Amino acid sequence: MQKICLYIHLSTSFNKTCLIYSSNMSRVFPQTPSPSHPSSYSASKPESFTIWMKSLVFNTRGCTVYNSKGEIIYRVDNYDNKCGQEVYLMDIRGKVLFSLLQKKLRLFGCWDGYKWDASSSKKQLWFRVRKHRSICVSLCDDMCTYKIVRNDGKLGFKIVDADQEGALVAEIKQKQTTTGINFGNDVFTLTVQPHVDQSLIMAIVMAYGLITNQI
Repeated sequence: MQKICLYIHLSTSFNKTCLIYSSNMSRVFPQTPSPSHPSSYSASKPESFTIWMKSLVFNTRGCTVYNSKGEIIYRVDNYDNKCGQEVYLMDIRGKVLFSLLQKKLRLFGCWDGYKWDASSSKKQLWFRVRKHRSICVSLCDDMCTYKIVRNDGKLGFKIVDADQEGALVAEIKQKQTTTGINFGNDVFTLTVQPHVDQSLIMAIVMAYGLITNQI
């Protein structure tokens, strides 16, 4: 099984160098610091993130996630391996938060999401994403189901709680300037609703990207 991961510490100077010399990245956010961020975090109000569908590692496949202050919070580094069989969601320092493992011998797309315990380096099955007529997310711990609803005619989608009459959990759409101009097909705004684990939502977004061949 091919594992796709990068365990390195990106120093502040390295981050600044990447952001200074990458014109594509600078259009998303200029030079930014990278704070520590808890592996499981929810807020009391909606929070927005910017997802750039590029890795920090030599502009290769993956994605980089910024908070509303322009600070890098999460990253996925796939090098040149598109849709690898095992993919890792990490924080900026390379600590694994979730891993996604593609299930074999399935007629339709299926990915298992594992949450990692930083203290013991053990992982626990946390959710499962299946694609049939629609894409559904089964949360193993809470015994509830999320559904991914695509936006008609537009890039992006909503994550809704199927057990709560379709209540909105998170939404991802193309990032726009203040004048309404799209940044491009690889830059998105993710809005997460209050009291929702933001790293879990990012892992689900990552699974969607794998199913749709975007990561």
